[in-house]
Amino acid sequence: MDTQLTGRTALVTGASRGIGLAIVTALAAEGVRVVAAARTITPELKETGAITVPVDLATPDGPAHLVDQALAELGGDLDLLVNNVGGGDDGSETVPGFLGFADGDWQSLFDVNFFAAVRTTRAALPGLLRSRGVIVNISSNSARMPHAGPVPYTTAKAALTAFGKALAEEFGPQGVRVNTVSPGAVRTALWEAPDGYGAGLAKAFGVSQEELLAALPQQTGMTTGRLIEPAEVAALVTYLASPLAASVNGADLVIDGGAIKTV
Repeated sequence: MDTQLTGRTALVTGASRGIGLAIVTALAAEGVRVVAAARTITPELKETGAITVPVDLATPDGPAHLVDQALAELGGDLDLLVNNVGGGDDGSETVPGFLGFADGDWQSLFDVNFFAAVRTTRAALPGLLRSRGVIVNISSNSARMPHAGPVPYTTAKAALTAFGKALAEEFGPQGVRVNTVSPGAVRTALWEAPDGYGAGLAKAFGVSQEELLAALPQQTGMTTGRLIEPAEVAALVTYLASPLAASVNGADLVIDGGAIKTV
């Protein structure tokens, strides 16, 4: 299938691993000139051939600096912004409930999962309006099931999903399409790293991480019986970025193996 993306430009955040790395790889394969941003530039990211920019998007000034550098590197406006940066998987040994999160925890999780997208979008929008471009936000199916993860994380993702809807309504008539992709459990470091969220959850339940991951699809209602691969999410993002999806705007597309049961 010809996605008609050859020669277009993109900025992808949170690109060093997992879903972000898969998105960069997929876009580059379609002939897109990609600027890839991450706090740490991994060897795998360098191998994609993307222009890499190290940046901490949880800081107030990081997003504007990133967009300025991306535009300078590309020599023109962006056609696509993928707000993928997010997380909350950096290594707690326990998984606290609501009362276990202080104000600083809420702020840090909102900074990376919500405000990074707000600030990056604000900086990139003037150029996206000129190019009649596309924004894809990577949220989570836990935005629709706020009990299914750490409450500051799921609440931030719910805010991100609402943010995408609002942007689509305001800027759709001006030619900018905005959509959200909401994955379920994806085979990434969040689940598989020995110091990530999956490891902490396994410890809390008193099982091995291998046992947790084996049981996870069934326990979360994934009718496909397996975790989602990052490349599957990337394929959906690539479609939404392309002219093939010209009439898709304001959508929240869930890719979770059937975990969400409601209409």
